[in-house]
Amino acid sequence: MDMGSSSSNSTSSSSMSNSSSSCSVSMLWNWETVNACFISTQWHIRTVGAYAGTIVALFFLVILVELVRRLAREYDRKIIRDFNARMQENDSTDKFPGLAGKVPFRPTVMQQLIRSLFYFVQFGAGYMLMLLAMYYNGGIIFTIWIGAFAGFFLTSWDTLGNGEVLSKDCCC
Repeated sequence: MDMGSSSSNSTSSSSMSNSSSSCSVSMLWNWETVNACFISTQWHIRTVGAYAGTIVALFFLVILVELVRRLAREYDRKIIRDFNARMQENDSTDKFPGLAGKVPFRPTVMQQLIRSLFYFVQFGAGYMLMLLAMYYNGGIIFTIWIGAFAGFFLTSWDTLGNGEVLSKDCCC
């Protein structure tokens, strides 16, 4: 019990001497800009410029997460295209017509390693963004949302329709 009061006194005395540069961490909705700390004390925002830099960096980090998602989709499409090309080159369906379109695809160890690397980057960055959102800083949260909007807008053009679109007068 006495130990708790002595640590409380030492904390209050050290924070009084460093009150202008102490970290402000709030788990309630806030708009702190100066003296906000995120993730660790090393990420201590001491100026409005540093806060603006954090906002800009987070905006581009969210866009980067969306870009990595897009690259992962493109890589998946590439390895499937390569597999289909190999299947057509082998022409094994002429010998075994029952196998046409039924040959299962499994990525190689190297392909799966690359796919896992894409996932690792997405998951890790997403987790850090989630931790930052848990500080309930309005600027941080809105930046994550706006970055997600911009990132999706820039990188998701490939998923609409997921194939070729035929014109209306093409077929009867």
